[in-house]
Amino acid sequence: MANFGPKDIKKLREMTDAGMMDCKKALTEADGDMDKAVEWLRDQGMGAAAKKAGKTAAEGSIGVKVEGKKAVIVEINSQTDFVAQNDKFINLLDTVVGHAFDNNLADAEAINASTIDGEPFADYLSLQVATIGEKLVVRRSALINGDETTAVNGYVHSNKQNGVIIEAKCESAELADKMTPILKEIAMHAAAMSPRTLSYKDFDAAYVAEETKGRIVAIEKENEELARLGKTLKNVPAYISMSQLTDEVMAEAEAALKAELAAEGKPEKIWDRILPGKIARFISDNTTLDQEQCLLDQKFVMDDSKTVAEYFAEKSGGKAEITAFTRLEVGEGIEVAEEDFAAEVAAQMGK
Repeated sequence: MANFGPKDIKKLREMTDAGMMDCKKALTEADGDMDKAVEWLRDQGMGAAAKKAGKTAAEGSIGVKVEGKKAVIVEINSQTDFVAQNDKFINLLDTVVGHAFDNNLADAEAINASTIDGEPFADYLSLQVATIGEKLVVRRSALINGDETTAVNGYVHSNKQNGVIIEAKCESAELADKMTPILKEIAMHAAAMSPRTLSYKDFDAAYVAEETKGRIVAIEKENEELARLGKTLKNVPAYISMSQLTDEVMAEAEAALKAELAAEGKPEKIWDRILPGKIARFISDNTTLDQEQCLLDQKFVMDDSKTVAEYFAEKSGGKAEITAFTRLEVGEGIEVAEEDFAAEVAAQMGK
């Protein structure tokens, strides 16, 4: 007995533009499973949605919702930026963001495995594909669900191409309320400055080692060109992250700086006034990776005399700590294959 009916055939036809008999055969082969039926049509080269299923969805939008102590961020991808701007797609994004928020869905996997309005989310999304006319993917999502001492906020850029949600643990509920608008400023900073991680403590040692090697080689090559032009050479750092500046490294640096002061003839009695600034400069010169990629170590865009960590500590009186953030940018990490138009036309002509 068939596990599908006329409504299923009609739905598959609307999704794929394949012929009625082809849709019936696909559902028969798939034992009524809609996703498998679309896959079968794609394998047979039938139907528009079968083609859509093979397309890369690298455009789209980011949606963010923040309310109370909870925040959610969702990325939905489409094939073109044009579709991402139409009302149907915008309504889809709002619906999915609200669905994730209301049901405490922690990630994209949870969203895609959920039920919405009494039907499997996969079926709901398939209908949206048929309605909107492009492949759609709920690719990434994150959720913050804090308690009364958690400050939570978020930001999505006006073009919806990137967004951030962020949280901080505070000493009291009153302080959490006070720090909430400050977190909005820092979320805006993160959206603009693209940090990869919260702190240098999150870096993998192998990653830091590889980055160190690459940066040193790049500066050495740049110095070759500067030397050829007769310009001032750049300093070649020994380190690039605070994770490399062990107690031993710092002791050696301090000893070298003292030797430098002695060579300059500076009286030893004034060294304690000079050394802190030189040590701070050494740290700054040897933590470039942190300054580029770690949120807490980046110079705050609204006051570049301070790092984000220093700014937040000043505003909170040192009684709150940023503990997590998620930044999503549409399509990051997706490889889009270049299309060979001539080859595509030839394939369609059977050549």
